[in-house]
Amino acid sequence: MGVSIEEFLLMLTRLPEVKQADGGDWTALKVRGRGFGYLWERTRTVGLKATIEEQIALVAERPEVFEVQFTAGRFGWVVVHLDKIDADELFELVTEAWCLTAPQPLLEAHAATGALPFTP
Repeated sequence: MGVSIEEFLLMLTRLPEVKQADGGDWTALKVRGRGFGYLWERTRTVGLKATIEEQIALVAERPEVFEVQFTAGRFGWVVVHLDKIDADELFELVTEAWCLTAPQPLLEAHAATGALPFTP
């Protein structure tokens, strides 16, 4: 179990229009200029956008893997420890964060390729 930084960055290539921006101590992850995640290589953690309900559930179920990062509006950001999660689960969380952020036309176009389940 555990995901390397390189594996995580490779996951991002499976989602369209993901851009990385240097934030100093972290790398911001964006889709069409809107943030959905952060990577802190030094601590081997990733911050991901989630619903508040999902944030609460993840942290309650496995506090050794997930931490509350912050809440903003209707979103609850969660810190994920890369050493303590498997790749499939992490990719699911990254995809959900991307879906919460990407504009509707991009979601629809990507769903049409069969790459993501689409739920309007």
